Amino acid sequence: MYIARDVLTQKKEKQMDKYEILKKHFGYDTFRQAQETLIDSILDGKDTLGIMPTGAGKSLCYQIPALLMEGVTLVISPLISLMKDQVAGLNQAGIHAAFLNSSLTPGQYRKALGFAMQGRYPIIYVAPERLVTPEFLEFALHTSIAMVAVDEAHCVSQWGQDFRPSYLKIVEFIGKLPERPVLSAFTATATKEVRDDIIDILQLRDPTVMTTGFDRSNLYFGVVSVKDRYGAVKNYLEAHREESGIIYCLTRKHVEEVCGRLIRDGFSVTRYHAGLSDEERRKNQDDFIYDRVAVIVATNAFGMGIDKSNVRFVLHYGMPKNPESYYQEAGRAGRDGAPAQCMLYYSGQDVATNQLFIEHNQDNQELDEVTRAIVMERDRLRLKKMTFYCFTNDCLRDYILQYFGEYGSNYCGNCSNCLTRFEEVDVTKIAAALLGCVKTSRQRYGVTVVLDTLRGARTAKIREYGMDQNPHYGELEQVPVHRLRQVLNYLQLQEYVFVTGDTYAVVKLTEKAADVLERGERIVMKLAKETERAPKSRDDDRKKRKTHGLPEDGRFGETEENLFEKLRRLRTELAREAKIPPYMVFSDKTLTHMCLVKPVTKGEMLTVSGVGDYKFEKYGEEFLQCIAAFKEELEKEGNRQQEGT
Repeated sequence: MYIARDVLTQKKEKQMDKYEILKKHFGYDTFRQAQETLIDSILDGKDTLGIMPTGAGKSLCYQIPALLMEGVTLVISPLISLMKDQVAGLNQAGIHAAFLNSSLTPGQYRKALGFAMQGRYPIIYVAPERLVTPEFLEFALHTSIAMVAVDEAHCVSQWGQDFRPSYLKIVEFIGKLPERPVLSAFTATATKEVRDDIIDILQLRDPTVMTTGFDRSNLYFGVVSVKDRYGAVKNYLEAHREESGIIYCLTRKHVEEVCGRLIRDGFSVTRYHAGLSDEERRKNQDDFIYDRVAVIVATNAFGMGIDKSNVRFVLHYGMPKNPESYYQEAGRAGRDGAPAQCMLYYSGQDVATNQLFIEHNQDNQELDEVTRAIVMERDRLRLKKMTFYCFTNDCLRDYILQYFGEYGSNYCGNCSNCLTRFEEVDVTKIAAALLGCVKTSRQRYGVTVVLDTLRGARTAKIREYGMDQNPHYGELEQVPVHRLRQVLNYLQLQEYVFVTGDTYAVVKLTEKAADVLERGERIVMKLAKETERAPKSRDDDRKKRKTHGLPEDGRFGETEENLFEKLRRLRTELAREAKIPPYMVFSDKTLTHMCLVKPVTKGEMLTVSGVGDYKFEKYGEEFLQCIAAFKEELEKEGNRQQEGT
């Protein structure tokens, strides 16, 4: 399970520079945005904080320094699956690493710790709970620790979306070391408040702080409000049968229901949630990662640390409870940089479901009552922001970026709102009736009662509440209910009203409501002229050719696509033999580049992005032979056609 690292090789690598390490082990010629700055900061001995979106290459920022620094780098990681995936990836890149967590037997743990004490691993992943245990402390106190890297650093903040009290042990652990190592921290999603919390709680000393920007331009964002969510998801999968994707559901019940129906409808699907046994979760996760099934239906328990590069879509079967979770989950699509889609199928019931989750949250029980109440209030505010994301008619990408403190052009051209034609409509009459109904009913009722009153409904509840006597009863009976909801959502988005977070949600007026009711302010909103269009005609392209996030330009024609399929099959065979996920051999992006370069020599193959010396020695010749055979067959086919004419 663990491979001893050759000491001579380790010494040679200490003499290499960061560019040689990058090319040899990871196959890249240049660093991405901010990577080099963060790496140089660590190598200069400075504490460092990197805030980089999923897929931006955070792990290289501490892995490369770890290979150049004298001593061991400890990587603090929150999940077993994340550690296993990272260590497996490093081993495939020719870097021997280990993890120390509860998945190891006592014998395996002691053996790994023994190898670590011999200096055989430059990188060791460890769960935060292990840091202050006597056995691990004994190792740490007698080992030269060059750096402690904190992955998923937002987990240290009580105000973050995924607070883990075990992360507070990190500072205690560092305080016990004879010499303070370099401390680095990385996260994909952090507001300014969480970023400041990370610096304060981890006690970073004058850190280099880099935020690379949260934008993932290759991702298409869409929000769809539909009555039949399952039907919408089924239709989506019909059009994307050959692609790999994740469907996130709010509850285990929804996971079981959606997965069962998709299997009955003939789709290649598995499931993942905390209610399954450890063995079944592991098997189902492996089936997805190893491409034995195309789609996994899961709760938010799935995904952190899953570095599957060819996920072409993430569908949300319901609205997550905060923008941080949504962006982290959506960001698991398109990690290879190729086009991918993130669709959110929204229902008003999602708000009530998430409110229940917040009110009955069993996490953070060790917090005192006052702090727990503050955390709950912050969770409600995040839910409100997430709800507004589903309401807005402005650019969805810009909404997300603004949430994290960035500002775009308010037109990205790659989200459902930017690709929908809108017109400005005066909805003052509808808005005034909505606000007036809430006011005259003394702000006692929820959305359904207000809308039913305005529509003139003759339900038992309306009669029981006496709302059929309300002065606004039936005032908007000619207006479709979906339009009423759109306007009410807009009034909430613009803070003329708010909906309470109580068990029974009630519509309340804000001070701004008086601008409409008393001062006659006009309300103008953007409304769609036509139904939502498909993003960038990807579905139209699909009618002409299969796609796996391949380039949609003239360079990548039928020939390249056929070669891609052959290389993909070879990759699957090699991965099966090595018992690793296919993307750990080469990513789809690397295969795509191979199809464009069509290398025939080692030198040409090493110009392909993602192919380094180590990967070439393991797999390069097989891929060169496959490409050569393809080109030979292509030439023969050309000759046959010439002879035929």
